[in-house]
Amino acid sequence: MTPAIALTIIATSLGTAFLSGIFGMLGGVILMALLVSLLPTIGAAFVLHGLIQLTSNGFRAFLNRADIQWRIIALFLVGGVGALALLSLVRFAPDKAVVLLSLGLLPFAAAAIPKSLALNAERPAHALLSGLTITATSLLTGVGGPLLDVFYQRTSLTRHQVVATKAVAQALAHIAKIIYFGVLVANANNNFPDGVLLGVCVITTMIGTTFGKRVLDNMADATFFRWTGRIIYTLGVILIVRAIMVW
Repeated sequence: MTPAIALTIIATSLGTAFLSGIFGMLGGVILMALLVSLLPTIGAAFVLHGLIQLTSNGFRAFLNRADIQWRIIALFLVGGVGALALLSLVRFAPDKAVVLLSLGLLPFAAAAIPKSLALNAERPAHALLSGLTITATSLLTGVGGPLLDVFYQRTSLTRHQVVATKAVAQALAHIAKIIYFGVLVANANNNFPDGVLLGVCVITTMIGTTFGKRVLDNMADATFFRWTGRIIYTLGVILIVRAIMVW
């Protein structure tokens, strides 16, 4: 890995952690797209992304720990373990174009879910479903945040409770991704990143997350939910175009 690529990854980990610290998502999608483009294999990109995002989401959960809804997390975990067990039987690894296209389509796929389904993470069955689908999506595309957001748009939770609970859920999905691509798939031993690069990214991720929370604390709930949609759809279009260019 060249110094230029390493510095790009470090800078992006800082910026995306800041963005995720505000909205509880979005940053992971951008980071995944960058890593897939820069690193030689999908497995290496997924593992590094999982480790960086595990730090980002774990630290964000710690900063907002008083607002975590643990009942939702318990059910999410059950669904997530089921998804990991099922996909471990297949051990599928997508190529770069498929990952980029999937990342771009995720927000629109989430928006296409009929409102009559009224997905709500506060409902036990829906929390379980979120664990199954988000973990599976994370293993197949690298990111499940845009789809996870669908389960929190109709809840009665505050913006802090949404960010805190989603942070734990996404951390669990990233752990599953690290296990999948770092242990189970072929050539898994070659997927782990350089320790120095990872250490620096961990530090920048914590810094970005801390400053992102400061912005979140001063943002109104209505503004939070409005801008989440606008940013993710714009990003989706960009990633679809990028996937077409790579194909």
